[in-house]
Amino acid sequence: MNVNWIKLLTVIAILLSPFASYAKDRIFVTNEKSNNISVINAETLVVEDTIEVGDRPRGIGLSPDSSELYVAVSEENKIVVIDPNSLKILRDFEAGSDPETFAVHPNGNIYISNEDDAKASVYDPRTGKELAVIKVGLEPEGVAISPDGRYVIVTSESTNMLHVIKAPENVIESNILIGSRPRAAVFTKSGDIAYATAEISGEVVKVDIPNAKILKTAPLGDNKAKPKDVILSKDEKTIYVAGGRANKIIVMNSDTLEILKGIPVGKRVWGLAMSSDGGRVFTTDGVSGTVSVIDTKSNEVIKTIEVGKFPWGVIVKDN
Repeated sequence: MNVNWIKLLTVIAILLSPFASYAKDRIFVTNEKSNNISVINAETLVVEDTIEVGDRPRGIGLSPDSSELYVAVSEENKIVVIDPNSLKILRDFEAGSDPETFAVHPNGNIYISNEDDAKASVYDPRTGKELAVIKVGLEPEGVAISPDGRYVIVTSESTNMLHVIKAPENVIESNILIGSRPRAAVFTKSGDIAYATAEISGEVVKVDIPNAKILKTAPLGDNKAKPKDVILSKDEKTIYVAGGRANKIIVMNSDTLEILKGIPVGKRVWGLAMSSDGGRVFTTDGVSGTVSVIDTKSNEVIKTIEVGKFPWGVIVKDN
């Protein structure tokens, strides 16, 4: 056998080996009531693995370089760290009482909402060390960080506020009163504008962050809508809102907050994530136990994927 054939067979063997999974793009979904993570192949849109992580996983995120996956295991008061390529659990660390939602800062630190203690805590996930504690309103829920790392938003459900935290000083810069039971927020690329959902009042709020000023508030046009997550399209012209019990995604113009379309998905849609190219949106449909895949050109569901019980959070690793 000549040298070229040997090289070719070697390459084929590598591609067919278990290590080939390291090259896969994946979607990770936390299943709150089955205590695990569903791993979806981003190309085939098929569940390829399941990771057992502990009691009631909810929030999920990636390190800035996508080398580590973080999962908030709420009932065990910890963050579990997973290798997103090998799918092995690397370590875990204590993260305060009831860590539910978190966001990863560009510097690698994690900002966590600790719902039971009315605080936000900052951790270095590489060491598990708590770096700061920031007192916020009652029942803190959503966490969002501006792309440049200047601002952190923590939503307080019972106080009906967006707490704007200046980073890295970790001090509250402003408290913005919005609609009833704010749940999630997302920043524009500049970090100067944010959009937040208010679950009970069924609306989206557009906020000027440096000036702590509400620019516009818009209802979701459906009495059943109890919005949770919100994400922004890559061109920043459109926002996608998880309509909760309305069982649909509400597509809105980011400038005017005009409703452009409602996209039917599974029951009690909760979490949202977007592919890095902006071509697909992934939803967690809690009661249905599914993930809906939306093509953002047509704004239509192109596939529904069965996952675990009560899927909650979702994140895409494709870069």
